[in-house]
Amino acid sequence: MPPHNPAEQAEQLRALARDFEALHARVRNVSYTPGTDALRQISPLLLKAQDLTATALVRLSALESSAYTSIAGSRASLECLASVVFASSLAGNDLASALSANCYEGAPLPGYPADDAAVRTARHAEAIPKMTGHLADAAHQLDLSATGCHYVATGITRDLAAPREAPATARPTTGPALTRAQFDALKSLALGGGRLYETSQRGVGVTRVATDDGTRISITTFRALAKRGLVDRDTSTSLFRGQKITVTGKGHQALAGPHSQAPTSTPAKVAPKPAAVQGVRR
Repeated sequence: MPPHNPAEQAEQLRALARDFEALHARVRNVSYTPGTDALRQISPLLLKAQDLTATALVRLSALESSAYTSIAGSRASLECLASVVFASSLAGNDLASALSANCYEGAPLPGYPADDAAVRTARHAEAIPKMTGHLADAAHQLDLSATGCHYVATGITRDLAAPREAPATARPTTGPALTRAQFDALKSLALGGGRLYETSQRGVGVTRVATDDGTRISITTFRALAKRGLVDRDTSTSLFRGQKITVTGKGHQALAGPHSQAPTSTPAKVAPKPAAVQGVRR
C-alpha cells in the first residue's frame, strides 16, 4: 500500500485505539453458557481480534515505509506499534483458548454412554473458570493494544512538532534558579534514577514519572528540567514500556555548583524579646 502522511496515520491509530477499546468492553462484558452458546458468543470476538491485528500490521507497514522514519524518535513509535501487533495477536490466542476450553455437546465414541445431566453440569463447572481466565487475559491484551495505539499517535504528533519547537527550546540560557521541587527532583534522579511512562486513562494518554526511590515528581517539574537540558530520556525505548531518565552533565553541574541550593521560603525574622528587667516586682 502507498505510504500515508504521518499526521493522517496518527488519526488512523487513534481510530484503531477506539476499536480496541470497544472490543475490550465486549470481551469483558460477554455473557455465555458453556456449549453452543459460548461458541456463538465468543467466535465473533475472536474474528474481530484477528481483524484488528491485521489492521495494526497494515498500519505498522505503512508507517515504516513513510517519511516519518527520518524524524528523530520514530524508532520508538515503530517498536511500540510492533508490540501492539504482538499484544493483539495474544488477545486472539486467548479467545481461541477460551473456545478450546469450552464444552461441546456431541455424541460420545461408540461403546461409551451418553452424558447425563449430572455429568454435563460437572463438565460446565470445570470449563467455566478456565474460559473466564482466558477471556480476562484477552481483555488485558486488548487494553494494552489500545494504550499502545494512543501512545504511537501521540508520539507521531509530538515528533512532527519537535522540529518546529527546536529553535525555541535550544536557546542557551542559564535560566532562573531551581525551585525546591525541581532541585529535589533532580537530586532524586541523580541518585536513584527514574523512568518516564505513558498510560491510557479514559482514552487519553497520561505521562508520569516513576522514580526508583519513590520520590514523587510531577510531569510539569520533569518537563521544566528537560527544557533546561538538566535531564534526558532514552527515546530508543517506548513510553509504553518506560523510558529511562538520566541526569545530564549540565544537571550534575547544577547540583554541585554554587547555586545548587534551591531557594526555600525564608521564615520571617522574629524580633528578639526585650530582656526582662530584673529586681523589679509588682
